[in-house]
Amino acid sequence: MKKLIAFGAALLLSAAPAFAQDKPTEILNASYDVARELFQQINPAFAEQWKAKTGQTIEIKQSHNGTSRQARSIVEGLQADVVTFNQATDVQFLAEKGFVAADWKSKFANGASPFYSFPAFLVRKGNPKNVKDWADLARADVKAVFPNPKTSGNARYTYLAAYAFALEQNKGDEAKAKDFVKTVLGNVPVFDTGGRAATTTFVERNIGDVLITFESEVNGIRREYGDKGFEIVIPSVSILGEFPVAVVDRVANRRNSQEVSRAYLDFLYSEAGQDILARNYNRVHNPAVAEKYKAQFPAVRLVKVEDVFGGWEKATKTHFAEGGILDQVFVNR
Repeated sequence: MKKLIAFGAALLLSAAPAFAQDKPTEILNASYDVARELFQQINPAFAEQWKAKTGQTIEIKQSHNGTSRQARSIVEGLQADVVTFNQATDVQFLAEKGFVAADWKSKFANGASPFYSFPAFLVRKGNPKNVKDWADLARADVKAVFPNPKTSGNARYTYLAAYAFALEQNKGDEAKAKDFVKTVLGNVPVFDTGGRAATTTFVERNIGDVLITFESEVNGIRREYGDKGFEIVIPSVSILGEFPVAVVDRVANRRNSQEVSRAYLDFLYSEAGQDILARNYNRVHNPAVAEKYKAQFPAVRLVKVEDVFGGWEKATKTHFAEGGILDQVFVNR
């Protein structure tokens, strides 16, 4: 009997390390194109907290691209445990393909969007073209830089913000709004596939008069390239840009990473996570953190995709689907 007990205990001891090894030592976050520097700060902060809580060392790896490309890559085999996107339709695409829970929006607060932003303008020192609002992007002497709306969620926000502005200016006249965005698109000298490439075009290649990207990105560029004297212009109205997150259940279940993946996304909602987000010019929902950083966020009137375009599903069918309004105004591009 003693031998049997000893043998059973040995089996339990030998099995313990194997069970521990089932826990992943790393997870992959598939994110949007201009979020590299942000998650370089988020990831070690979460890893430190996770280590203190569980004793486990975890590494968070990153993949960055336009989120529509990221979503397709996951369906095609990219083993991302979580997504932190900038457009709900790309998460919904994963839900429809069975990679993300159908009720993903209810899994986290604020519709699974821990922070938000909007398209803003970055102009060259002294704002030589006197760019003040969306109307200036249709001027023949102004060259705007933003990525391709066909490949970039960032650019789709810019497109919709310009369209919403034109609808307001023209009392809801769809034909005039279409003409306006067609002119704006025609003034773009080069369409990069993602937001970071567009930033490079504007900053490093010195192409264009104004860069349109998220407020967080324009502030980051101004901070990084202080010697170039870039200036930020907040338009009279812009569109609310939400940043939805989700656990990629199909991957996380297979890798046994559900617990750490959920904790990682929860961290974005924590006071520590919200502080890092706000420090990097993302607008946050935590009241205390929002109050702490309110001086760096000028007032802006934001409209919602739901209110102007009937929601992302309708906007996608009307504007971004094959043969939609984007295709109609995106002539020869």
